[in-house]
Amino acid sequence: MGDNKRKRGRKPKNPASETLDLPSNTTAAAAAPNTTTTTAATTNNNNTNHSTMDDVFSVGNVELIDNTTSPDLRRRRGRPKKLPNHSDKPPALATGRRLARPIDNSVDCTVPGGEVGGSAAVAMETEVDPAWESVSDRVLPAMDSVVKVFCVHTEPNFSLPWQRKRQYSSSSSGFVIGGRRVLTNAHSVEHYTQVKLKKRGSDTKYLATVLAIGTECDIAMLTVDDDEFWQGMSPVEFGDLPTLQDAVTVVGYPIGGDTISVTSGVVSRIEILSYVHGSTELLGLQIDAAINSGNSGGPAFNDKGMCVGIAFQSLKNEDVENIGYVIPTPVIIHFIQDYEKNGGYTGFPILGVEWQKMENPDLRMAMGMRPDQKGVRIKRIDPTAPESKVLKPSDVILSFDGVDIANDGTVPFRHGERIGFSYLISQKYTGDEAAIKVLRNSENFKFDIKLDSHKRLIPAHSKGRPPSYYIIAGFVFTTVSVPYLRSEYGKEYVYEAPVKLLDKLLHSLPQSPDEQLVVLSQVLVADINIGYEDIVNTQVLAFNSKPVKNLKSLASMVESCDDEYFKFDLDYDQWSFVRRLQKQLL
Repeated sequence: MGDNKRKRGRKPKNPASETLDLPSNTTAAAAAPNTTTTTAATTNNNNTNHSTMDDVFSVGNVELIDNTTSPDLRRRRGRPKKLPNHSDKPPALATGRRLARPIDNSVDCTVPGGEVGGSAAVAMETEVDPAWESVSDRVLPAMDSVVKVFCVHTEPNFSLPWQRKRQYSSSSSGFVIGGRRVLTNAHSVEHYTQVKLKKRGSDTKYLATVLAIGTECDIAMLTVDDDEFWQGMSPVEFGDLPTLQDAVTVVGYPIGGDTISVTSGVVSRIEILSYVHGSTELLGLQIDAAINSGNSGGPAFNDKGMCVGIAFQSLKNEDVENIGYVIPTPVIIHFIQDYEKNGGYTGFPILGVEWQKMENPDLRMAMGMRPDQKGVRIKRIDPTAPESKVLKPSDVILSFDGVDIANDGTVPFRHGERIGFSYLISQKYTGDEAAIKVLRNSENFKFDIKLDSHKRLIPAHSKGRPPSYYIIAGFVFTTVSVPYLRSEYGKEYVYEAPVKLLDKLLHSLPQSPDEQLVVLSQVLVADINIGYEDIVNTQVLAFNSKPVKNLKSLASMVESCDDEYFKFDLDYDQWSFVRRLQKQLL
């Protein structure tokens, strides 16, 4: 009841998952912007200021911890609490002299060789849970394989695509695997300029080379050429997918210090999660161990000292506590094998369809399903997906690779658990084939489809590539992406961006693999474009009555045009005419 009471003041924001990374704590004058991701991709900060680090590490956000071991020794207000009397003697009367506290001789509290002023020093023994003691013994050897990652980032400026933002530094965590390789998070090395690694207990930073970046799964693979780095380093071993309530220990280099940090907890949930950095949905673990900025890329060990995941994001909200997320071993192994199989990262395939639940009995009857049949209905199919050649709208998907799909879109996972059937698709690799069974006009059909990665009309990330742009007569043309929207409208772009752009982001499908959404980003004021300076972020539909398919086609049409005027057909029935510029040799 108490949780549902309406509170006064500002309405709390919805909880949002955030990736975990930490700007380098240098001098205050050179504080860099934080790279925390709070929406579908990494937040782009336009201005570097001092408030970023103040928000992360300020007096108001630091909670002082009482290091007193016994609660009875803490100072309280009011009348002092009476201490229990362990002696057989009657309590002493109140006098002007303070009496010494009696010592229970039945407890061995002496420290060997610890005499001070002729009397034995007193120490209190604390009992340690044998279970956690055994976990610590197994995890300790693997801690030497955890490294600290230092990265210098130089992000593109999507609003001014001909330049980049000011570089900044961040620190995160990583760990050594077989083959002289290191794993960390993709957002820890996104738009990297330089990456360095430091071993535990070392004072040397070694230059690293980025081998692969898996944006969708938020994993990156690094290596170091210096042989000295690998001396004494042993790779971690991967364990099986844990079960609920299994103990996990997260190791890394989070905010609050420079040395290695260890936190413990249990697995509280296993399901398909939204990966904030990659804007995808993959298998993930929810744990209650405290993970903070800088824990990104750090391993999570089970009670046998084997790695069962990588810390990568957490839930930050005033109504939740200690909710962290870990990339599980099936996703990690998929990334590693994908790299080894193809010589690079190719991504996770998806089924290019939008589907609808079939929980309504009348809907199932109208689709011709028998009482013993279950599945999901296809609403739309991506025209660029390979499955568009065999599947049709209103087909009912009954099974995928022989696994029956329920009316709510789930499949059996483990004993007493169910999970979304996209988990089956994520186990495949790009280019693999899968058997899919559908119901069409009350008849069963079975198809073998080839799986591929999804191509969005408005991509969720740039995969490290700088933005493309074209400038003519002061008109700046570029393509729309989620980083571009975030750069133009901030992290709340889903509320601030134009409705038509948001509608295309959420619902539009590309009609061809190379289709792009081209916009007139801004107009650089000049004599030739007087009167057009207020046009901002408006889609370009056609040039001289020819449809614009992508930015390259627009540039080709403009460069090859011999007409006296350039005519740009814009959204909202706007026209822009400019006189053709005479080409001059310089």
